[in-house]
Amino acid sequence: MPLDVEILADQIRRAFWGESWHGPSVREVLAGVSAEDAAAHPIAGAHSIWEIVLHMTGGYILVLRRVRGEGAQLSPEEEWPPVREFSSEAWRKSQHTLDQLNQQLQSAVRAFPTERLSQELGSEYAAYTQFCGAPQHDLYHAGQIVILKKALSVSRGAA
Repeated sequence: MPLDVEILADQIRRAFWGESWHGPSVREVLAGVSAEDAAAHPIAGAHSIWEIVLHMTGGYILVLRRVRGEGAQLSPEEEWPPVREFSSEAWRKSQHTLDQLNQQLQSAVRAFPTERLSQELGSEYAAYTQFCGAPQHDLYHAGQIVILKKALSVSRGAA
């Protein structure tokens, strides 16, 4: 297995599942978040945790489409899909889908031909840039989730 794609896949794994140098991973910040908390909007004008999870799902779908050879862009609804069903089961399914897509992206990156990393992949961005961008995108949104969780705590008087 070529080292370059293994390193990229490992960074995607660490940002999402843990053992990342920077701090908490996506799964670590989502641990214990209830459907009620995920759907809440504690900061006016900001997305909910659930909306962010669906947005992250769209990001994985986009890169996976491009790996399959599609010159894909996301529609506005694919980029920021609405939460359609508010239930604990729907929240579990949203998280499960995100988990599965992260695993699929890791596998796709590991199987990606190293010699194609510098080539455009379905957009003006090279495959390497998109594969590096996936964990960057995850961690950006993990930080937002941390802030939303703190805002929820403050709104409930548990600062």
